[in-house]
Amino acid sequence: MFAKRSRIAPGKLTLTCLATGFYPKDVVMTIRKSGTAIPEHLVTSSGVRPNEDATFQMRKIVDIPEKENVQYDCSVTHSSLKEPKIVQWGTTFFLTCPTLVTCFSIFPPERHSLYYIYTTLSKDLDLPGIYEFTALGLLDDREIDYYNSKEQKKIPKQSWMMEKMQEDYWEKGTQSRKSKEQWFKLNVDILMQRMNHNNTDLHVLQWRHGCEIDESNGEVKFLNGISEYGYDGSDFLSFDRMTMTWIAPVPAAIITKQKWDGVAILNQYNKGYLEKECVDWITKFLKFRKESEQKAAPLDVHVFAKPSVSDSSKLTLTCLATGFYPKDATVIWRRSSSPLSEDLITSSAVRPNDDGTYQLRKSVEILGAEKDQYECYVTHRTLKEPVIKKLGKYI
Repeated sequence: MFAKRSRIAPGKLTLTCLATGFYPKDVVMTIRKSGTAIPEHLVTSSGVRPNEDATFQMRKIVDIPEKENVQYDCSVTHSSLKEPKIVQWGTTFFLTCPTLVTCFSIFPPERHSLYYIYTTLSKDLDLPGIYEFTALGLLDDREIDYYNSKEQKKIPKQSWMMEKMQEDYWEKGTQSRKSKEQWFKLNVDILMQRMNHNNTDLHVLQWRHGCEIDESNGEVKFLNGISEYGYDGSDFLSFDRMTMTWIAPVPAAIITKQKWDGVAILNQYNKGYLEKECVDWITKFLKFRKESEQKAAPLDVHVFAKPSVSDSSKLTLTCLATGFYPKDATVIWRRSSSPLSEDLITSSAVRPNDDGTYQLRKSVEILGAEKDQYECYVTHRTLKEPVIKKLGKYI
């Protein structure tokens, strides 16, 4: 939770509460004054927005008197929290990912990952959008398929997955997810009994498995394979590919380790899946995605302006590039064809759109009389040549 001076209301502060890195997407956020919720009509909300890693974020903002001697805080409720998290003004809270997804993983363009994440809850929370069991596939941290215990159907989350993968792939995937759902329900109960946990509290069992590859030399090179389990947000078991045995970081996992270590054929399969089958799947998915990208509409570039809030003789000129994928786009403001220094530019940084593409916005403050001297220069790997746009509309 943080504050800055309001740009439009003298004598006031703009107070912001940001929760990020949560999954599922259902979250309740309330900004409070002296412990009492501020009415929602006084609060500006971003709504729940996707992060680049399949988690979500939400931001709420309210203007408050700068010199008011009152305590403000932000209350956040989510299924991953045993109780609401209350954060006072002056502190920052990042809602911890309740899945084993790395919340801020970044891959160079030539590196790729494919992971499947399974999450089961020990009881039904009876909350919209939150299910006892969920499973999702992530290609380069982008969701490609999804399953939950209510619909009980594996579905595509990318248009190219729907287009390229045949009906029997989804039917077999649905049956596989149903089997795993039953396995997870059984095993979360076993772990609760082993740890003497009751049914009153919520407990979470998770599994992440998949692989990473490198294509920097035009050839597919296996980098890593991971199969790991977590219980209530802590490491529980992980597979060692080299020894084909399981690592138990906590005493409660030793029983399972000993049992699984004794099933050699299962461990051989795990190693084979991570090092070979997973690599085959990721290669296939990348091929399908690339074919889809080549047919997709090119990115859009928009240039617009609005009066400066600090000087009536100036304009705030903005360039928006949107609809691009992958995320490595270059947006440069130029004056008379010469790039402006980045310290003069305000950048949104690359942000995700709802459709899996990205956007980037850059703004600069200029003299209104000089607006015709400025242009926005955009490059991206999907463009045959750079896009150069000048202000065409004044708003």
